Amino acid sequence: MRKLTNWLISKITKMEKATDTEQKILNAAKLVFQEKGMAGARMQEIADKAGINKALLHYYFRSKEKLFRKIFEEIVQKFLTPIISEMNSEKPLEVKIWTFAESYMNMLTANPHIPLFMMHELHSNPKALQEIAHKNISLNGALLQKQINEEVAKGNFKPISFLELIVNMLSLSVFPFVAKPMLKAVFGIPDEKFNQLIEQRKIAIPKLIIAGLKADCN
Repeated sequence: MRKLTNWLISKITKMEKATDTEQKILNAAKLVFQEKGMAGARMQEIADKAGINKALLHYYFRSKEKLFRKIFEEIVQKFLTPIISEMNSEKPLEVKIWTFAESYMNMLTANPHIPLFMMHELHSNPKALQEIAHKNISLNGALLQKQINEEVAKGNFKPISFLELIVNMLSLSVFPFVAKPMLKAVFGIPDEKFNQLIEQRKIAIPKLIIAGLKADCN
């Protein structure tokens, strides 16, 4: 009985160490990939940042491509899936617009490197990364369009496609983070003031979107 207990303890300990090591690799890889992209990242650098040797890194992830795919899928699932789920809900359209702005801006504030990282990699390797995005993101465009059409029929909104609405919300949310270096260089905006600007835009963006949808309806 004691031998079995010791064997189980040993087995659990090894599994916990393996999980801990894999998470260290993923955390390190995320930092390196976001900073240098897939093309510029090196497995040795990821191993060094994770505090392990390169051989152990290859034991867990056979290639840089497989590791990058894992990181990209994790980013999509963690940061975009909850927002997509909200947009796919049955909540009123105006509520979705407000929720999208706040949730997306909060996500970008916590992870400011994500937009440039995703755009760069999607341009560099569009086919493979589009497959990951399509696998993990399923926006119910038909539902959004139905909600828009219902508001149009009531005379509340102007006609617009759901795709144009999404593009408007994304561009207004993402641009400040992509343009942050320019804003700081040209206007001398310190980090504190930039953060204040982002807080203001959580309110300004949905107001602007909804006002545009309602313009000339009455």
